[in-house]
Amino acid sequence: MTITEKIAYLKGVADALDLQAGDKKDQLIVSLLDAMEDMALEIDELGADLDTLGDLVDELDEDLGAVEEEVYDLDDCDCCCDDDCDCDCCDDDCDCCCDDDCDCVDAICPNCGADICIDFDALDEGNPIVCPACETKLDFEFVDEDELDEE
Repeated sequence: MTITEKIAYLKGVADALDLQAGDKKDQLIVSLLDAMEDMALEIDELGADLDTLGDLVDELDEDLGAVEEEVYDLDDCDCCCDDDCDCDCCDDDCDCCCDDDCDCVDAICPNCGADICIDFDALDEGNPIVCPACETKLDFEFVDEDELDEE
């Protein structure tokens, strides 16, 4: 039973009691029931408004998600590569460029902090690594782990 239905029931009980309009106690009961009825109606309106606002927030969330995908060019790929990436391990059919056959390593650009993918083949060929975010030419010094273990 809703609040509105409960108040209607109480008003029906009060009507059956044959309350006297001149009696102050009976008048108080009738006034309280009227106030409760107004509150119940207001609560119902607030609930309906809340439902409407919830629907609008859901729509805005979906629209914002679409805008974010368009503006930030988001896709389902969680790899480090983007359109300007120098990594040769990507092909158009794969979901992620960084697989076990990949001859590259993830790094962080010391200039802007962006995640980059360093292709070892490109380094061996003497090709410079350029950060796709800030376009800074990066120099890397690689140390063989076996050499470090010997020391």
